[in-house]
Amino acid sequence: MTTDHSSNTARACQECGFDSFDGTRLFYRYWPGAGGGQRAVVLFHRGHEHGGRVAHLVDELKLPEFAFFAWDARGLGRSGGERGYADSMATLVKDMDAFIAHIGAAYAIAPGELAVIAQSVGAVVASAWVHDYAPALRALVLASPAFKVKLYVPLARPGLALMQALRGKFFVNSYVKARFLTHDPARIASYDADPLITRPIAVNILLGLYRTGERVVADAGAITVPTQLLISGADWVVHHGPQHAFFERLGSAVKEKHVLDGFYHDTLGELDRAKAVALARAFIVRQFAAPACVPSLLDADQRGLTKAEFDRISLPPASALARAWWAMSRFWIGVGARLSEGLRIGADTGYDSGTTLDYVYRNKATGVPLLGTLVDRIYLDSVGWRGIRVRKAHLERLIASAIGRLEAARTPVRIVDIAAGHGRYILEALAPQQQRVERILLRDYSQLNVDGGSRLIEAMGLKERARFVLGDAFDRASLAALAPRPTLAVVSGLYELFPDNALIRASLAGLADAVDEGGYLVYTGQPWHPQLELIARSLTSHRQGQAWVMRRRTQGEMDQLVAEAGFEKVDQFTDEWGIFTVSLARRSGAPVR
Repeated sequence: MTTDHSSNTARACQECGFDSFDGTRLFYRYWPGAGGGQRAVVLFHRGHEHGGRVAHLVDELKLPEFAFFAWDARGLGRSGGERGYADSMATLVKDMDAFIAHIGAAYAIAPGELAVIAQSVGAVVASAWVHDYAPALRALVLASPAFKVKLYVPLARPGLALMQALRGKFFVNSYVKARFLTHDPARIASYDADPLITRPIAVNILLGLYRTGERVVADAGAITVPTQLLISGADWVVHHGPQHAFFERLGSAVKEKHVLDGFYHDTLGELDRAKAVALARAFIVRQFAAPACVPSLLDADQRGLTKAEFDRISLPPASALARAWWAMSRFWIGVGARLSEGLRIGADTGYDSGTTLDYVYRNKATGVPLLGTLVDRIYLDSVGWRGIRVRKAHLERLIASAIGRLEAARTPVRIVDIAAGHGRYILEALAPQQQRVERILLRDYSQLNVDGGSRLIEAMGLKERARFVLGDAFDRASLAALAPRPTLAVVSGLYELFPDNALIRASLAGLADAVDEGGYLVYTGQPWHPQLELIARSLTSHRQGQAWVMRRRTQGEMDQLVAEAGFEKVDQFTDEWGIFTVSLARRSGAPVR
């Protein structure tokens, strides 16, 4: 029999579970609100721990009308999964998204009626989820987020990365003692005696925690949810600096920060935690008393975070040293193009062209023997191209999901991809599903892509169901006139290439005209890219050799554009680097006129 700290709460606790996105069974605790209220607080625990260790907050927050939920993260507590392990931090973030979706489906509580309170590692996962998935939460409380863990051994991080490269999957034990987490003797004793605490952590998760923390801090301006940050003043476990930087960059119109002097890392489990709990309670009450704060991002192409970034990288570098640096970068890429087939294709057709993407999908290093093949492998293994291949897998997954949903509704499956490139990703996704698909229409602006895609259709034996035609993805009238009317529209890798939202709105409006209510849209986004300036300064696009300068769209902006056209997002996947997202939306409202 295991000890479960949720038994210490005065409110009745129900023990529940749900199947996450990959079928892993995750355990959670549920405390119904008084009078069956449809507002809730969701609690996310520290690393190594489980939901029972934050259960005391159910009583201490004194919000009887709110339901409470507290999960055990994958591989921890009573949840499924290998102990202390997940494939990546993105898996944990997607688990969180699946949990919130489960709360919505099982308890009819929408994100706009939820407040999230998260500690330490849980706070990093929660902030990454808010950044990557853009939920319309009512309030977010982050307690001592572990954006940067203190590793007291010199060069520990690069050493762990090297060992992981050599050994593959392995684990390290937490060095943290309970007495460095809290001054509360009862909490110290319960921690030491708790059999559900898992001390080992997989090194890929520890390193992924650092990378995710750095990314979220760097791009905190993309987060617009009302946010409260509680910082422990005497924290032995995580650094203060990234927490303050996160707050300064935070894009939320409503935000507040409190430093709790003398507090150890377990902010909400400290001896004097009543101070922190009172701050969190007051913040949540204020947010629910005020109208929901969801700023419009439809004009983000005209002002704001990503517009300023786009303008900066569109201009030549200010300093002579920077200009020389990027000139040297272009020179060496030109040298590489004489050796590497991938770099040559990029130089000839544009690094954003359908031909380039088709080569990246094939992922077979080619070039001048030995040196050229090595250069090509390095090129194909760049983080952006790895993300593109993960995006392809996510597209296949959500296309299959959409087909299943259409079949369940007894709706014929007619697919259009409005900018298919060579069509490899969509045709490979549909090949196993072809008996379930009535028609496949691929379109592209380039005759080169149409010809290449038509050959691929023939080679894959899909001529009976598929055809490839010239088409403008931004021509609303031509999209609205698609025949037969599609029930599933796919837009992959297109909108990311165009900074102007007017183009995107016209395209989405055309698809809304074409897809009847109950149909689906699969769309991609690029809310983040660590090499944005490198791409802009060094690579050329398909537009007659012009620089490849991209304005990224936050997920919130992309989702609002889709919602404006009459589609409601129902699912999403994001790669482990947070670069590319793939979303599934259902046609639910009247199209834009």
